[in-house]
Order: sequence, then structure tokens, then C-alpha cells
Amino acid sequence: MKIYTKRGDAGQTDLFGGARVSKANPRVIAYGAVDAANSALGFVAASGDIFEPLSVELPKIMSDLFDLGAELATVPKKADKTAFLSVERVTHLEQLIDQSEAEVPELKNFVLPTGCDLAARLHMARTAVRCAEQEVISLHDSGEQVRAEIIQYLNRLSDLCFSWARWANIKSGTKEVLWVKN
Repeated sequence: MKIYTKRGDAGQTDLFGGARVSKANPRVIAYGAVDAANSALGFVAASGDIFEPLSVELPKIMSDLFDLGAELATVPKKADKTAFLSVERVTHLEQLIDQSEAEVPELKNFVLPTGCDLAARLHMARTAVRCAEQEVISLHDSGEQVRAEIIQYLNRLSDLCFSWARWANIKSGTKEVLWVKN
């Protein structure tokens, strides 16, 4: 099978379920942003400094993002019948945040998005996830159907990336750089 179909050469693409839409359609932009966030998490997973539970959880989270993207890429009326992402996955992210937060000092200042290599990658992923969340919210705000669990998942995932970045710095012995007002 060839990777190129030439069906998108005129600027359109297919949604699951048969609808043909512009590649600039808010739904396509939203699931494209989710794909970009997933790639950013792949960059995190490729870090040589990755540790458990990140190494165990990242492939699951990346699979969740594929499911989430597939749901967004489905014609809305057909997506009703196939909710790909469960609320339990949102709860699981909360548990992972709580686990990592138990390992780091209480946050009393803003921290700059830097540190060890893994932390910097996690901060980049966090911002990519936040952009995906914004595009999905924009899709929802435009009147399109988007389940609440999708927005909740992306919100928790960006929080998890932040928590994991702090944890990565602590585990590597890298001091967090605090924000100082100029």
C-alpha cells in the first residue's frame, strides 16, 4: 500500500464515517493538534533519561491520544456510538499526578520550563498538549460535538507533563529554576 493517495491534493480530507472536509476544518485542526502533542510525547519517550513509571505509562498515554484523535476524526453523529476514551483514563492521569507530586517539594513559586533534558522535553510536550486542548475547546465552542472527557483528559495530561517535569528534575538532581520578576 502506498503512503500517498493524492486525495488530499486539493486541500480536503476524509473523516471516519465518510464526510469529506477541508484540511482547515476546525475538527481537522483539533485532531492535528492532538497528533502534534502525541509526537511531542514520543520525543519525551525517546529520552535516554526516562524512568518508571514514565516509561510504562507513556505508551499507554500515546495510545489514548490515538483514540482521542480517532474520536475527533469521526463524523460527530457516528462518534456518538464509539466513545474511544473513558473517564477512567482521566482518573488514572490524576493518580499519576498525585504519585509524582508526592515526590517533589511543594510548589511555592512559578518555575521556568527548563532543567534536565527529560524535564525540558516534558515541558515542550506540556505546551503541545495545552495547544491541543485549546484547539479542541475551540472546536467545542464553535458548536461541534466534543465529549467533556476529551477536554478533561487533555487538561489533566498537560498537568501531568508539568508534574513529571518537576519530578524529572528532582530525580536527576537538577535544581528547578524559579521565575524571578525582572
